[in-house]
Amino acid sequence: MKRPASRQKNAFTLSESFHLQLDMYAAAATAAGVGMLALAQPSEAKIVYTPAHVLVAPNQHYGIDFENDGTTDITLGRGAAEGATYVFASGRNGVAAQMDNHRFAVAVHAGAKIGFSRHFVQSSSFEPTLAVGSASNESSVKWRGQFADGGQGVKDRYLGVKFTSGGQVHFGWARITITIGDPQRAAITKVLLSGYAYETIPGKPIIAGKTTGSADDIGDQANAESPKVPSQPASLGLLAAGSPALSVWRRKDSEPVEDKA
Repeated sequence: MKRPASRQKNAFTLSESFHLQLDMYAAAATAAGVGMLALAQPSEAKIVYTPAHVLVAPNQHYGIDFENDGTTDITLGRGAAEGATYVFASGRNGVAAQMDNHRFAVAVHAGAKIGFSRHFVQSSSFEPTLAVGSASNESSVKWRGQFADGGQGVKDRYLGVKFTSGGQVHFGWARITITIGDPQRAAITKVLLSGYAYETIPGKPIIAGKTTGSADDIGDQANAESPKVPSQPASLGLLAAGSPALSVWRRKDSEPVEDKA
């Protein structure tokens, strides 16, 4: 049975209008969703890691070149004198040091953040000192510095570094092991540099021990903040953008990395 022409026309007009509006809304919502996703992408952080196995002998030093551009950023040195032994960091850049005594470097633990929240001091000859062992007499030896750990030494601890490149600040770390054979003697058995790294994004903190990764990996969005997404239920605009937009809608703000020494 043939339907009346008027009803057929009205049905066609309603359907065409609805679909036209829906298509226009979906296109606008998709564009908005794509734009939001583009803004949500964090700036790619790149950590440049240089493996090493350098044994620093007494009265010798080694230049650490974080950018591998031929310029020494920090010099790791070892000295010895009558009744004393020490390890130091010197150069034109800053070293993470103790707040209460900036002459001594902080022995940073793996996983800790190295950034502006740290206390950095401009290094000079023989300072900051990593470890010092001195004997006032044959039976009394005093160890100072976190890398000395009271005469026990440390394994795979990190020296936090801040340096300037092209007028911008970068953060890095150097992994160091200091072995003290006998805490009752003012002598260091071994000083080993086993690698170093820096963050290529200016001003961005680096995690001690981290050799690769992106901005999301360390949970720090100082230079790559994601836009705030409304907490309301998913709207047609997000649905029109497809599953990628839904993932943005569901995403929660990441918790900051806990800073530890």
